[in-house]
Order: sequence, then structure tokens, then C-alpha cells
Amino acid sequence: MYCLLFALTLQPKQNDVMKRMADFFGRIVHSRLLKYSVVVVFAVAFIGFIDENSIYQHVLNQQKISELNSEIVKYNDIHKQNEMRLEELARDPKAIEKIARERYFMKADDEDIFVFYDDIER
Repeated sequence: MYCLLFALTLQPKQNDVMKRMADFFGRIVHSRLLKYSVVVVFAVAFIGFIDENSIYQHVLNQQKISELNSEIVKYNDIHKQNEMRLEELARDPKAIEKIARERYFMKADDEDIFVFYDDIER
């Protein structure tokens, strides 16, 4: 009984709210505001996400540029180290002998070379 009475008292208030909402949306549909808002929403979506020059693509390109710049720095450091090694090889004949012995296992005529490995194969 109480639920029925409660439902009857709410029904007129809900109808008023529904009428107001329908009136509000009806005015929007028939006004210029809807036309402009649809165009603005479409333009923002197109510029922001769909276009090949979109903001999303711009952010991705900036990330790629920063990655490439960090690679440039890394390779410049490696280049400087290699230039220093070349200068050392050009100045010091003992450096050439050291590299020949360590990397290529070259030896003098009166020497024997023993190669020791740390890794033990089982």
C-alpha cells in the first residue's frame, strides 16, 4: 500500500522532469548550437586522432626523435673511443703487439702460448 502511494506521488514529478528534458533537447536539436557542436567535435576528432598529421602522430614522432638522438649520442661516444684507440695504435708500436697477442694469439718465435678458459664445459 505504501509503495503504491509513493509511486503515485513520484509520477507527476518524473513527468515534469521528463518534459523539461524533452523540451531542452528539442531546443538543442532545432538550434544552431547542435550544428556547430557536431562540426567542432568532428574537427577535434579528425585533427586529434584520424589525420596523418594528428596530435597522436606528433607525439609518436617526438618519442622516435628522442630515441634517435640518444642513439646518436651513444654512437658518437663509441666513435670517440675508436679514434683514441687508432691514435694510440699510430703512436705506440707496443699497442699493436698487445692487440696482436690478446686478440689473434700471435707470438714471437721463442714463445709458447697457453690459453686458459674460465668456463668449464661439463
